[in-house]
Amino acid sequence: MLIAVAFGETGAPKLARRLERFDRVLASNLLEAELRSAFARERVEPAGELFEWMQWVLPERPLTAELERVFSAGYVRGADAWHLACALYITGDPRELVFLTLDDRQRAVARRLGFPG
Repeated sequence: MLIAVAFGETGAPKLARRLERFDRVLASNLLEAELRSAFARERVEPAGELFEWMQWVLPERPLTAELERVFSAGYVRGADAWHLACALYITGDPRELVFLTLDDRQRAVARRLGFPG
């Protein structure tokens, strides 16, 4: 989702407005690698403030239980599973946290876990 916003892809203004509605935006620190990879691929220098407004989720333990929960809700690729597991890690109740993604499969699993979209 943030890659779409950063590169002005179709629907980016709508996505950016949606992000602005939240008081806090939390993300797995894997997102930094994913974003920087996209910038490197496109040979674009990221803006300095790109990550300043984001709060990173840095688990202090293995996310085995959360990953098992993710995969019990459906199959997603490893990185997508990690983002979902990190979201589960920070909330006891997925209904209290909005999980934003443009990936259809990840969104479906997130909804099965109880995250509002």
